[in-house]
Amino acid sequence: MLEELVEFVAKSLVENPDAVVVESEESGRGITYYLTVDPKDMGKVIGRQGKIARAFRTLLSVAATREGVRANLEIREA
Repeated sequence: MLEELVEFVAKSLVENPDAVVVESEESGRGITYYLTVDPKDMGKVIGRQGKIARAFRTLLSVAATREGVRANLEIREA
């Protein structure tokens, strides 16, 4: 469910939704989601002074807490 949330929000923000790729990795600290987007869309996902990325991470954290897990988000360029 969390991976679908990351993908949905990311695709809603970018101009090139086909380039959005979400991968996950579980560790002892929880789940890390790696979001890869087109380089032209990085600004849209990060936002001015990182506000969009911070809100994105907060949303993911709240959803993860409801699921009883910890989650982190890493944003990468394609």
